[in-house]
Amino acid sequence: MSKLVYWELPCTDTQRCARFYADLFGWTVEEDTDEYQMIEIPDGAGGGLYRAKDVPHKHVILYFGVDDIPSTLARAASLGGRIAQEKTEIGGDFGFWGAFDDPCGCRVGLWSND
Repeated sequence: MSKLVYWELPCTDTQRCARFYADLFGWTVEEDTDEYQMIEIPDGAGGGLYRAKDVPHKHVILYFGVDDIPSTLARAASLGGRIAQEKTEIGGDFGFWGAFDDPCGCRVGLWSND
């Protein structure tokens, strides 16, 4: 069974949003760049705030850990979803990600170590 491993929230000002969530929930913010802020949550799935020119959908993208991104994407497509991002290396030692849109158009992310 897959579990939630990461989430991302679009925002127009990553530093302002990072301060907001740190103050609101006590989250630890690792300030990477103005483009991306990584969030650490004790005993929970961490996430990130990414810069967006605007925030048209105003939703969080959830990432689920899977053993095999390509086969999970193929299965999602066979069940009526649409592949939005093929397996892609994140860089460093952060593993790989991919994404699909479910039959209603909601974006779901996938993550794996290899």
